[in-house]
Parts: sequence; C-alpha cells; structure tokens
Amino acid sequence: MDNKPLPKWQNTLHEIIYEADTPAGKFFDLMLFVLIIISVILVMLESVQEIDQKYHKSLLAMEWIVTIFFSIEYIARIISIKKPWKYIFSFYGIIDFLSTIPLYLSYILAGSQVLLAVRAFRLLRIFRILKLVKFIGEASQLKKALKASRTKIAVFIYVVLILSVILGTMMYIVEGNEAGFTSIPRSIYWTVVTLTTVGYGDITPVTSLGQFLATVIMILGYGIIAVPTGIVTAEIAKSGKDDKKDIDKEPMVHVNTQACPCCGIGGHRDDASHCYNCGHGL
Repeated sequence: MDNKPLPKWQNTLHEIIYEADTPAGKFFDLMLFVLIIISVILVMLESVQEIDQKYHKSLLAMEWIVTIFFSIEYIARIISIKKPWKYIFSFYGIIDFLSTIPLYLSYILAGSQVLLAVRAFRLLRIFRILKLVKFIGEASQLKKALKASRTKIAVFIYVVLILSVILGTMMYIVEGNEAGFTSIPRSIYWTVVTLTTVGYGDITPVTSLGQFLATVIMILGYGIIAVPTGIVTAEIAKSGKDDKKDIDKEPMVHVNTQACPCCGIGGHRDDASHCYNCGHGL
C-alpha cells in the first residue's frame, strides 16, 4: 500500500481544492459556488430570446470565462490526487466533466450548450462549503424509511389507480360528451387531477350528480395526500429509535471536509489518521 506523501505543491493544491476547513479552501469553494450560480444564470438568460439577441456576445464571453475556469479546475482536481480515476468516475467527477464540455461541443453539435444547465448539480457542493456533511446521515435515514415503506406505498398507489378508473368511469357515464368527458381515459385524467388537488379547470362537471361526485373526489384527495406522508413518517420514527440505540452505545464523532489525497474520498472522522477507503495517511 502506497503511503508516500504527495509533493509539496501537489499537497497544497489538494488542500485548496478538496478541503473546506482551511481559509484557502473556503475561499476557493465559495468562489466556485458563485461561479456556478453565475453560470446557471447565464444559461437561463441565453434561453430568453430577447435578451440573447441583445447581449449575445457579452453572454458568450462570460460563459467562456466560466468554462475556462471550470476546465482548469477539473484538470487541477485530476492532478492533485494520486489516483485520478477515483475522482473522474465519482459522482462529482462526472458532473464536473458534463458541466465543462457543452460549450466546446456547441461548436460541433448544435444545441448542446443547453447541457450547461447540468452545472446546477454542482450546487450540491454547498454541503461541503457550509459544513453540512452531517446532514448526509439524515438523508440516509430518509432513504431507509422510503425503502422500508416502498411495499405499502406501492399497494396504496395501486388502490388509488383502481379508484381513479372506477370514479373516472362513473363521471363519464354521468356527465358525457357535453361537459367535456368525451372518453373514459379523459375522465380518468380529470379524476387524477382532482384527486391530487391540482385542478386545472379544463374539464368541469355540470350536472348535480356529477358535482356531488366531484365533491367526494376532492375530499378523498386530501386523505390520499396524507397517507404516503404518514407511512414514511412512521418509518422515519421507527428508524430514529433504532439509530438512537446505536448512538447510546457509541459516542458521536464529528465528520470534517478533509478528502483523501490518494483516492479523493471525503467524510472522514475528526480523529481519523488514515483514509477509511484506501488506508492512505491523512
């Protein structure tokens, strides 16, 4: 196992780019965050025809400045760790690559600059900048709760679909073509829209019986929205009790933003001296 430290310049570059605990790292991440927001705003402005026609050259110039910075950043991330493929094929590595190449591709493939909107995903780096890594545990708890309740939710959705078919068919029989319920599928569409309390208003019942059924469907809609929430909440509460038992057994250890200089993995404990993924010294 290679525990040889990085050269000084490479180690300095790694600390600036991959860590948010140092002043230089914080400044770099905040500057990157601002540039990502600017880039996303530029893409949005370019999609407005009136603005693009008037300021096209200025927007393009600014987009090139941001793209060049991101290109340099991407290369710097690769050369500042011992195993660059660990970063290249990681989630952030793929997102960084996809958010860098569209402007270059726009000179080869028409319309590919639209992919610049992918840069919005890079806003996820705010978790590192603001030291919100600890909330990843909360996201993991939600994921476990959703996974544990997937069968109940699937059965519930199945029941809602059957209910939509039955009620939609009833509305088709009661209202008919005159009110816009021209077919059973269209009536089912209206039922789903009403059950979910969206209510586009493109189709409305006109008969007394139809309006009564619509009222029943609206009331059912409020109950239907609450059911999945209750199922997931119950699983989260159950998961929280299990996690509390584990926490009582072992003391909580803070997690910092330090990334391994070898494989680029982050999320290490404050008292860690070696990477939990590859064993390299931190």
